[in-house]
Amino acid sequence: MLVPIREEDGVLLDLRYATADNLAGRPIFQRAVALLLPEARERLLHASRMAIALGYRLKVFDAFRPIEAQWVLWHAVEDKRFVSDPRLGGLHPRGAAVDLTLVEAASGRELPMGTAFDAVEEASAHGRTDIPVEDQRNRALLLGLMTAAGWDHYRLEWWHYQLPDARRYPALHASAVPDGPM
Repeated sequence: MLVPIREEDGVLLDLRYATADNLAGRPIFQRAVALLLPEARERLLHASRMAIALGYRLKVFDAFRPIEAQWVLWHAVEDKRFVSDPRLGGLHPRGAAVDLTLVEAASGRELPMGTAFDAVEEASAHGRTDIPVEDQRNRALLLGLMTAAGWDHYRLEWWHYQLPDARRYPALHASAVPDGPM
């Protein structure tokens, strides 16, 4: 069962796939709602509390992504290293992955990370030393917070984190999104 993440939980939401500001160039979600498995939600909120203690907030770009939306991205992205094959389920369609960044709590400014969210390029990978040092530190801070909260990372995308055992959960379709207010 998927559960919502709300700004009242202490995280910021900028659900890019509910807008045209994404790799597909058009909204691919019918509803702007961030959902995760209960275990993933708890780990995200743990990371959020740690970030807040340091003067930051987490900003979520994507969480659960139905298989139907995964197909849209699959067709939109040429470099398949940056999008999971929907025939294999992916991790977002399981409700076990989240895409996010860090924001300064006081100013609301996103920390620079060397590339934009969803930048389909080599510079998006963890451990890059060819981006500004401040951006390397910001990526390391996000990685540290998420790892300390029990998340695993995808090495090619600084913004993507998943439960270490994410594949044990089934991939879900849009029908898994509950009707009504969240």
